[in-house]
Amino acid sequence: MAKKLVTGLFSTEEIKVLKKMFPNTSTEELAKKLNRKLKSVQARASKLGLKKTAKYLKKMYLSK
Repeated sequence: MAKKLVTGLFSTEEIKVLKKMFPNTSTEELAKKLNRKLKSVQARASKLGLKKTAKYLKKMYLSK
């Protein structure tokens, strides 16, 4: 059976995970971990002012 996506507001725990992991983790991976849609994770991270680290972005750029 497929996992049901969580809808609505992010919990305090989800926001803690997002703040801790977002800078150095792919957004796709975080969406899976939080069982949320990619767009909702992107939107919440943006609203919280979270950014990927330069080190992470460089790693992603070089891996292409």
